[in-house]
Amino acid sequence: MPHTLAGPAHAELVIRKSRFICCVQPVEDRAQAQALVAALRAEHPQAAHVCWALLAGGQSAAVDDGEPGGTAGLPMLAVLRHQDLDAVLATVVRYWGGTKLGAGGLVRAYTDAVATALQGAVKLPRRRLAHLRCRLPYALEGWLRRQLAQAGATLDEVEHGDEVQLGFSLPEDEAPALKAALEDGGRGQLVWDPTD
Repeated sequence: MPHTLAGPAHAELVIRKSRFICCVQPVEDRAQAQALVAALRAEHPQAAHVCWALLAGGQSAAVDDGEPGGTAGLPMLAVLRHQDLDAVLATVVRYWGGTKLGAGGLVRAYTDAVATALQGAVKLPRRRLAHLRCRLPYALEGWLRRQLAQAGATLDEVEHGDEVQLGFSLPEDEAPALKAALEDGGRGQLVWDPTD
């Protein structure tokens, strides 16, 4: 089962006067990751490179940011994959110290920076979520909201029109039992919409 991180973890390495400042943190998608990288660039305008790697929901990315191709982003991504992580962004800010490290030295430096940060990270099992949506009469809205709260489901959307439409998410393995219980309790008045 893939894992994610409970929160950000940091590490800093100095190799031949170059500083490698790493942060590994949970993210939901590529857009959030790119926003975090942009903020990091703004925070470190004098840095020589801001390299990053992402694994999130089937999406992956490896960015060398000016380092020789394949010496930063891909090694960082390999560390994330090796530790079976998902929904994680690894960033490494490099301040150049004036000494070239060579391709092998760069690969080791970026790999070690991410691995060191992950040693201090708290990992959590990542459960896949099912996203369900149903329509129901107004009279059942309060009942359904209580059922969702008791089941620990997250209410994602509510639309009021001729009837109420609720979208919610919960761990994939719990969805069939909750759906069956809601169908029983709703006495056939819930209409399930197809979800993506």
